Amino acid sequence: MRHREKNCAHCQKLTEVCYRIQYDETQKWHLVCPSCQKQLKKESPLYRYGGTWKAKKRK
Repeated sequence: MRHREKNCAHCQKLTEVCYRIQYDETQKWHLVCPSCQKQLKKESPLYRYGGTWKAKKRK
């Protein structure tokens, strides 16, 4: 199995789990790490959840 990671669009940290969210006026989707997702969910009235990306896929 290959090792997969993505950079958080907010803090640039490598992570194995990302959340697809919208949090600003642009309404663009961003992949963010769990800690940034938690922070942005509290701070942004425009927050919208759009799914979870995981490095290890279910079979």
